[in-house]
Amino acid sequence: MLDRFRYLFIQARNYDNPQILEVLAKIIRNKNASTTFPAILNRCCHILLNRWQLHPKTQGYVVEFVELFDLLPSGMGRGYGQSYSSRMNQLVREFLQTDYYKQLKRLATIVSESHNKKTNPGKKEEVVGNLITRYPYLYDHCLLGADSSTEQQETVYKVKTELEKQFESKLSKFVTYQIRVAQAGRAKMEELNNDRLIKPVTNPTLLSDRDLGKSLKHYVGKVENGYSYQELSRSFLTHTNDTRNYQLFKDDLYEYIVQSVDGKYGKNSFNKRLYDKLQELYPKYHNSKPDEFLKMRTYSQLFNYLIVDSPQNPSHLVFMDMISNMGTTKTIGLLLKLVLLCSKVKPYLEKRFSILFNHYESFTRQGAGWLVRSLEKVNVAFSVNFGNLDMSFLRRIYAKI
Repeated sequence: MLDRFRYLFIQARNYDNPQILEVLAKIIRNKNASTTFPAILNRCCHILLNRWQLHPKTQGYVVEFVELFDLLPSGMGRGYGQSYSSRMNQLVREFLQTDYYKQLKRLATIVSESHNKKTNPGKKEEVVGNLITRYPYLYDHCLLGADSSTEQQETVYKVKTELEKQFESKLSKFVTYQIRVAQAGRAKMEELNNDRLIKPVTNPTLLSDRDLGKSLKHYVGKVENGYSYQELSRSFLTHTNDTRNYQLFKDDLYEYIVQSVDGKYGKNSFNKRLYDKLQELYPKYHNSKPDEFLKMRTYSQLFNYLIVDSPQNPSHLVFMDMISNMGTTKTIGLLLKLVLLCSKVKPYLEKRFSILFNHYESFTRQGAGWLVRSLEKVNVAFSVNFGNLDMSFLRRIYAKI
């Protein structure tokens, strides 16, 4: 199948089925081919990839397949009256500039990194883009487009779900191991490890053990006045359930947010800018009782403001400012506090981080360390609040630390 695809689309010659060539020739010679062909080629790619990527024995073909595009001949002529091979070469070259191809490259990275971890677990991923395998919550936005097929969506969902389960399991085992270390004492644990009575468990994140422990405690334990984020969100929802109008709801939401902002930083400028931003949102509804849809739009607009607006306007100065003044743990905690109010906006929060990921994917880990730490902590926060981890187990643990 790899050779047949190469003959048909990459070399554009020596393909042995004249009927397919005839149909394809009509497609690429159409005056709208530059617009329609990328989606057609993308669909052809995923017909193969959707099956290969789900089975360990065929996953290697995914990487080989995407690498075929590196073999595209150069120097062919351009123009409407050109030969079949030249026209195909031109259209495939245009395909390489699309989001479709970018998504294919990311998929190949995920499969390749998964394989490398099994064969070379000590390997360090130096570029942010190579870390995508660590963040399944980005997959819907980094691997799929608006016109992705149902089959493609289902395939990504299966891969995403499996990786989330794996991370949650590893995180749970690591936390359990760390607690046993703390209880037994490190000297005793080294003795037990040497006797192979207890097998050491590796930290599944790129955070230090200390940073991971602090993050877990922050996202699960008591953070404000003896309450956890989940308890605070439930209290807010109860309090605002019968709010008389949208203006009062926004006032309550403002207070809910700033309680998580460090006092000095908030008083200097953040609180006022946040308040002004909230007042700008949907003023025509100020005297109306807010419904769930209006609340969701409000949360979504806040994510635009606090993280990043759009791929076309990727400015993220507010997010950087928050991290500089509060640190990544508290900044992600504030965002978690918002998404706990309405799980339906979780995909919207994920989309904001996918925009940042796309923007920095060619940077080294060191060059975008703040983003890597943020992505890691979002992964942790999501796992312990939206995953299948035993929350009561974690609460008991971190209440004693």
